[in-house]
Amino acid sequence: MATDSTSSASAGATPGLSFGSVAEAYDRGRPGYPREAVEWLLGDEPLAVLELGAGTGKLTEHLVALGHDVHATDPDPRMLDRLGTRLPELRVSQTSAEEIPAADASFDVVVVGDAMEWFDHDKALPEIARVLKRGGSLALIRNVRDERIPWVKRLGNLIGHHTAGEGIGEEIDSSPYFGPAEDASFKQWQVIDRASVQDLVRSLPDVAGLERTAQESRIREVLAFYDDFGRGMDGMQLPYVTECFRAVVGIQPRTPRPEPTPAPEASDDTPETGAEHDAEEYVGEPTVPVALAPAAEPPADDDTGMLLIDFR
Repeated sequence: MATDSTSSASAGATPGLSFGSVAEAYDRGRPGYPREAVEWLLGDEPLAVLELGAGTGKLTEHLVALGHDVHATDPDPRMLDRLGTRLPELRVSQTSAEEIPAADASFDVVVVGDAMEWFDHDKALPEIARVLKRGGSLALIRNVRDERIPWVKRLGNLIGHHTAGEGIGEEIDSSPYFGPAEDASFKQWQVIDRASVQDLVRSLPDVAGLERTAQESRIREVLAFYDDFGRGMDGMQLPYVTECFRAVVGIQPRTPRPEPTPAPEASDDTPETGAEHDAEEYVGEPTVPVALAPAAEPPADDDTGMLLIDFR
Protein backbone atom coordinates (compact mmCIF):
# COMPACT_ATOMS: atom_id res chain seq x y z
CA MET A 1 0.00 0.00 0.00
CA ALA A 2 1.33 3.38 -0.88
CA THR A 3 1.90 6.31 1.44
CA ASP A 4 3.42 9.75 1.34
CA SER A 5 6.60 10.48 3.22
CA THR A 6 4.76 12.89 5.52
CA SER A 7 3.17 9.88 7.26
CA SER A 8 4.80 7.14 9.27
CA ALA A 9 3.95 3.99 11.13
CA SER A 10 3.68 6.03 14.29
CA ALA A 11 0.64 7.84 12.98
CA GLY A 12 -1.73 5.40 14.67
CA ALA A 13 -2.04 2.17 16.60
CA THR A 14 -2.74 0.14 13.46
CA PRO A 15 -0.97 1.98 10.61
CA GLY A 16 -1.43 -0.91 8.19
CA LEU A 17 -5.19 -0.36 8.39
CA SER A 18 -5.10 3.33 7.44
CA PHE A 19 -6.38 2.86 3.91
CA GLY A 20 -9.33 0.48 4.13
CA SER A 21 -11.88 3.23 4.69
CA VAL A 22 -10.78 4.89 1.43
CA ALA A 23 -10.04 1.74 -0.59
CA GLU A 24 -12.07 2.82 -3.65
CA ALA A 25 -10.52 6.29 -3.73
CA TYR A 26 -7.10 4.68 -3.25
CA ASP A 27 -7.68 2.38 -6.20
CA ARG A 28 -8.85 5.19 -8.48
CA GLY A 29 -6.44 7.90 -7.37
CA ARG A 30 -3.06 6.24 -6.81
CA PRO A 31 -0.60 5.58 -9.66
CA GLY A 32 0.29 2.06 -10.73
CA TYR A 33 3.79 0.78 -11.47
CA PRO A 34 5.72 0.64 -14.77
CA ARG A 35 5.86 -2.91 -16.10
CA GLU A 36 9.56 -2.55 -16.93
CA ALA A 37 10.26 -1.70 -13.28
CA VAL A 38 8.54 -4.90 -12.12
CA GLU A 39 10.46 -6.89 -14.74
CA TRP A 40 13.72 -5.46 -13.38
CA LEU A 41 12.76 -6.41 -9.83
CA LEU A 42 11.97 -10.07 -10.56
CA GLY A 43 13.72 -10.95 -13.81
CA ASP A 44 12.18 -13.04 -16.57
CA GLU A 45 11.95 -16.48 -14.92
CA PRO A 46 8.77 -17.58 -13.05
CA LEU A 47 9.27 -17.33 -9.29
CA ALA A 48 7.42 -18.12 -6.09
CA VAL A 49 6.50 -14.61 -4.90
CA LEU A 50 5.07 -13.37 -1.61
CA GLU A 51 3.64 -9.86 -1.83
CA LEU A 52 3.26 -8.02 1.48
CA GLY A 53 0.96 -5.01 1.73
CA ALA A 54 -0.62 -5.78 -1.64
CA GLY A 55 -3.41 -3.24 -1.12
CA THR A 56 -5.83 -3.09 -4.03
CA GLY A 57 -3.54 -5.03 -6.38
CA LYS A 58 -1.86 -2.35 -8.50
CA LEU A 59 1.45 -4.21 -8.27
CA THR A 60 -0.12 -7.67 -7.99
CA GLU A 61 -1.62 -7.55 -11.47
CA HIS A 62 1.86 -7.11 -12.98
CA LEU A 63 3.28 -9.97 -10.91
CA VAL A 64 0.54 -12.31 -12.10
CA ALA A 65 0.70 -11.13 -15.73
CA LEU A 66 4.45 -11.86 -15.79
CA GLY A 67 3.76 -15.50 -14.87
CA HIS A 68 4.91 -15.60 -11.26
CA ASP A 69 3.33 -17.85 -8.62
CA VAL A 70 1.95 -15.08 -6.41
CA HIS A 71 0.64 -15.17 -2.85
CA ALA A 72 -0.74 -11.68 -2.14
CA THR A 73 -1.33 -10.48 1.42
CA ASP A 74 -2.57 -7.39 3.23
CA PRO A 75 -3.65 -6.78 6.84
CA ASP A 76 -6.80 -4.86 5.80
CA PRO A 77 -9.75 -6.96 4.55
CA ARG A 78 -11.28 -3.94 2.79
CA MET A 79 -8.20 -3.53 0.63
CA LEU A 80 -8.23 -7.25 -0.12
CA ASP A 81 -11.88 -6.99 -1.19
CA ARG A 82 -10.85 -4.40 -3.77
CA LEU A 83 -7.94 -6.59 -4.87
CA GLY A 84 -10.42 -9.44 -5.32
CA THR A 85 -12.41 -7.28 -7.71
CA ARG A 86 -9.29 -6.73 -9.83
CA LEU A 87 -8.07 -10.36 -9.66
CA PRO A 88 -11.11 -12.44 -8.70
CA GLU A 89 -9.43 -15.85 -9.00
CA LEU A 90 -6.29 -15.00 -7.06
CA ARG A 91 -6.22 -16.45 -3.54
CA VAL A 92 -5.06 -13.93 -0.96
CA SER A 93 -4.42 -13.84 2.78
CA GLN A 94 -5.20 -11.26 5.44
CA THR A 95 -1.69 -11.20 6.86
CA SER A 96 0.74 -8.75 8.42
CA ALA A 97 4.44 -8.57 7.63
CA GLU A 98 5.27 -9.16 11.27
CA GLU A 99 3.69 -12.63 11.44
CA ILE A 100 3.80 -14.47 8.12
CA PRO A 101 1.96 -17.84 8.25
CA ALA A 102 4.31 -19.65 5.88
CA ALA A 103 6.96 -22.30 6.30
CA ASP A 104 10.65 -21.45 6.31
CA ALA A 105 12.25 -21.02 2.87
CA SER A 106 8.92 -20.91 1.02
CA PHE A 107 9.50 -18.09 -1.49
CA ASP A 108 12.07 -16.94 -4.04
CA VAL A 109 11.16 -13.26 -3.61
CA VAL A 110 9.26 -11.15 -1.10
CA VAL A 111 7.90 -8.04 -2.83
CA VAL A 112 6.71 -4.84 -1.14
CA GLY A 113 5.15 -1.96 -3.06
CA ASP A 114 5.14 1.38 -1.18
CA ALA A 115 4.35 -0.28 2.15
CA MET A 116 7.68 -0.92 3.87
CA GLU A 117 7.53 2.15 6.10
CA TRP A 118 4.33 0.83 7.69
CA PHE A 119 6.06 -2.32 8.98
CA ASP A 120 7.56 -2.91 12.40
CA HIS A 121 11.03 -3.57 11.02
CA ASP A 122 12.35 -5.30 14.14
CA LYS A 123 9.72 -8.01 13.64
CA ALA A 124 9.13 -7.90 9.87
CA LEU A 125 12.72 -8.19 8.62
CA PRO A 126 13.53 -11.48 10.37
CA GLU A 127 10.14 -12.84 9.28
CA ILE A 128 10.82 -11.88 5.65
CA ALA A 129 14.28 -13.44 5.83
CA ARG A 130 12.81 -16.62 7.36
CA VAL A 131 10.34 -17.29 4.53
CA LEU A 132 12.88 -16.64 1.76
CA LYS A 133 14.75 -19.50 0.12
CA ARG A 134 18.54 -19.53 0.16
CA GLY A 135 19.64 -16.89 -2.37
CA GLY A 136 16.18 -15.29 -2.38
CA SER A 137 15.61 -11.54 -2.37
CA LEU A 138 13.61 -8.78 -0.76
CA ALA A 139 12.34 -6.53 -3.58
CA LEU A 140 10.99 -3.04 -2.90
CA ILE A 141 9.29 -0.63 -5.30
CA ARG A 142 7.90 2.84 -4.58
CA ASN A 143 6.46 5.74 -6.52
CA VAL A 144 7.86 9.17 -5.69
CA ARG A 145 6.42 12.35 -7.20
CA ASP A 146 9.14 14.18 -9.12
CA GLU A 147 9.34 17.39 -7.09
CA ARG A 148 12.25 18.71 -9.14
CA ILE A 149 9.42 20.19 -11.21
CA PRO A 150 8.29 23.45 -9.53
CA TRP A 151 4.54 22.94 -9.91
CA VAL A 152 4.82 19.38 -8.51
CA LYS A 153 6.68 20.73 -5.49
CA ARG A 154 3.92 23.30 -5.02
CA LEU A 155 1.37 20.47 -5.08
CA GLY A 156 3.48 18.76 -2.41
CA ASN A 157 3.01 21.81 -0.20
CA LEU A 158 -0.69 20.90 -0.14
CA ILE A 159 -0.64 17.09 0.04
CA GLY A 160 2.76 16.22 1.53
CA HIS A 161 6.22 16.09 0.02
CA HIS A 162 7.98 13.12 -1.55
CA THR A 163 11.72 12.68 -1.16
CA ALA A 164 13.58 10.78 -3.86
CA GLY A 165 17.02 9.22 -3.70
CA GLU A 166 16.99 8.13 -0.04
CA GLY A 167 17.94 4.53 -0.89
CA ILE A 168 16.49 1.33 0.48
CA GLY A 169 16.31 2.70 4.02
CA GLU A 170 18.56 2.55 7.07
CA GLU A 171 16.61 -0.30 8.70
CA ILE A 172 17.28 -2.66 5.78
CA ASP A 173 20.71 -1.25 4.91
CA SER A 174 21.98 -1.99 8.41
CA SER A 175 20.06 -5.25 8.85
CA PRO A 176 22.11 -8.42 9.35
CA TYR A 177 19.47 -10.35 7.39
CA PHE A 178 20.15 -8.80 3.95
CA GLY A 179 23.16 -7.96 1.82
CA PRO A 180 23.86 -4.73 -0.10
CA ALA A 181 21.00 -3.57 -2.31
CA GLU A 182 20.94 -3.10 -6.06
CA ASP A 183 18.81 -0.22 -7.29
CA ALA A 184 17.23 1.18 -10.45
CA SER A 185 14.83 4.04 -11.26
CA PHE A 186 12.13 4.44 -13.89
CA LYS A 187 10.02 7.42 -14.99
CA GLN A 188 6.28 7.34 -15.39
CA TRP A 189 3.38 9.78 -15.72
CA GLN A 190 -0.04 9.60 -14.11
CA VAL A 191 -2.84 11.32 -15.98
CA ILE A 192 -5.13 12.95 -13.42
CA ASP A 193 -8.27 15.00 -13.90
CA ARG A 194 -10.51 17.01 -11.61
CA ALA A 195 -12.18 13.83 -10.27
CA SER A 196 -9.11 11.61 -9.81
CA VAL A 197 -7.08 14.33 -8.11
CA GLN A 198 -9.77 14.35 -5.39
CA ASP A 199 -9.44 10.56 -5.05
CA LEU A 200 -5.67 10.98 -4.76
CA VAL A 201 -6.09 13.45 -1.89
CA ARG A 202 -8.76 11.36 -0.11
CA SER A 203 -6.48 8.30 -0.25
CA LEU A 204 -3.67 10.01 1.69
CA PRO A 205 -3.50 8.77 5.29
CA ASP A 206 -3.13 12.27 6.74
CA VAL A 207 -6.30 13.36 4.96
CA ALA A 208 -8.28 10.14 5.56
CA GLY A 209 -7.79 10.60 9.29
CA LEU A 210 -9.21 14.16 9.35
CA GLU A 211 -12.74 15.16 10.28
CA ARG A 212 -15.02 15.48 7.26
CA THR A 213 -14.98 19.30 7.24
CA ALA A 214 -11.17 19.32 7.37
CA GLN A 215 -11.03 16.76 4.54
CA GLU A 216 -13.27 18.86 2.34
CA SER A 217 -11.22 21.97 3.10
CA ARG A 218 -8.04 20.21 1.96
CA ILE A 219 -9.74 18.97 -1.20
CA ARG A 220 -10.92 22.50 -2.04
CA GLU A 221 -7.35 23.74 -1.76
CA VAL A 222 -6.14 21.06 -4.16
CA LEU A 223 -9.00 21.75 -6.60
CA ALA A 224 -8.07 25.44 -6.64
CA PHE A 225 -4.50 24.41 -7.45
CA TYR A 226 -5.73 22.07 -10.18
CA ASP A 227 -7.92 24.77 -11.74
CA ASP A 228 -4.87 27.04 -11.86
CA PHE A 229 -2.39 24.51 -13.26
CA GLY A 230 -4.58 21.84 -14.88
CA ARG A 231 -6.06 21.65 -18.34
CA GLY A 232 -9.73 21.15 -17.60
CA MET A 233 -11.20 18.01 -19.14
CA ASP A 234 -7.83 17.08 -20.66
CA GLY A 235 -6.37 16.63 -17.20
CA MET A 236 -2.71 16.95 -16.30
CA GLN A 237 0.25 14.60 -16.23
CA LEU A 238 1.78 14.11 -12.80
CA PRO A 239 5.42 12.91 -13.08
CA TYR A 240 6.77 10.14 -10.85
CA VAL A 241 10.11 8.43 -10.33
CA THR A 242 9.63 4.73 -9.54
CA GLU A 243 12.49 3.57 -7.33
CA CYS A 244 13.35 -0.14 -7.16
CA PHE A 245 15.63 -2.08 -4.80
CA ARG A 246 16.76 -5.73 -4.51
CA ALA A 247 18.62 -7.18 -1.53
CA VAL A 248 19.63 -10.85 -1.25
CA VAL A 249 18.86 -12.60 2.02
CA GLY A 250 21.85 -13.38 4.23
CA ILE A 251 21.02 -14.77 7.67
CA GLN A 252 17.86 -16.89 7.62
CA PRO A 253 16.11 -17.31 10.99
CA ARG A 254 14.42 -20.66 11.45
CA THR A 255 11.07 -21.59 12.95
CA PRO A 256 11.64 -22.46 16.64
CA ARG A 257 11.77 -26.21 17.09
CA PRO A 258 9.50 -27.86 19.67
CA GLU A 259 11.18 -29.03 22.84
CA PRO A 260 12.23 -32.67 22.32
CA THR A 261 10.57 -35.31 24.47
CA PRO A 262 13.16 -37.07 26.63
CA ALA A 263 13.74 -40.56 25.26
CA PRO A 264 13.87 -43.57 27.58
CA GLU A 265 17.30 -44.92 28.24
CA ALA A 266 18.22 -47.45 25.61
CA SER A 267 20.33 -50.54 25.92
CA ASP A 268 23.39 -50.97 23.77
CA ASP A 269 21.48 -53.11 21.26
CA THR A 270 18.65 -50.56 20.73
CA PRO A 271 18.68 -49.41 17.06
CA GLU A 272 18.86 -45.68 16.25
CA THR A 273 15.46 -44.12 15.49
CA GLY A 274 16.74 -40.97 13.81
CA ALA A 275 14.71 -38.76 16.19
CA GLU A 276 17.67 -36.48 16.80
CA HIS A 277 18.09 -35.92 13.06
CA ASP A 278 14.35 -35.26 12.58
CA ALA A 279 14.41 -32.57 15.25
CA GLU A 280 17.26 -30.79 13.48
CA GLU A 281 15.31 -30.74 10.23
CA TYR A 282 12.09 -29.23 11.63
CA VAL A 283 11.23 -26.01 9.79
CA GLY A 284 7.47 -25.60 10.24
CA GLU A 285 4.33 -26.65 8.43
CA PRO A 286 3.99 -26.47 4.61
CA THR A 287 1.72 -23.92 3.00
CA VAL A 288 -1.05 -24.50 0.44
CA PRO A 289 -0.31 -23.37 -3.15
CA VAL A 290 -2.40 -20.47 -4.44
CA ALA A 291 -4.52 -20.44 -7.59
CA LEU A 292 -3.74 -17.64 -10.01
CA ALA A 293 -5.58 -15.75 -12.71
CA PRO A 294 -4.09 -13.69 -15.58
CA ALA A 295 -4.28 -9.93 -15.20
CA ALA A 296 -4.41 -7.28 -17.88
CA GLU A 297 -1.54 -4.80 -17.95
CA PRO A 298 -2.72 -1.22 -17.34
CA PRO A 299 -1.89 1.30 -20.10
CA ALA A 300 1.39 3.16 -19.57
CA ASP A 301 1.64 6.88 -20.19
CA ASP A 302 5.21 8.12 -20.41
CA ASP A 303 5.59 11.40 -22.22
CA THR A 304 8.95 12.69 -21.05
CA GLY A 305 8.63 15.61 -23.42
CA MET A 306 5.99 17.07 -21.10
CA LEU A 307 8.31 17.15 -18.09
CA LEU A 308 8.96 20.87 -17.90
CA ILE A 309 5.61 22.18 -19.08
CA ASP A 310 3.92 24.63 -16.72
CA PHE A 311 0.21 23.79 -16.95
CA ARG A 312 -1.10 27.28 -16.25
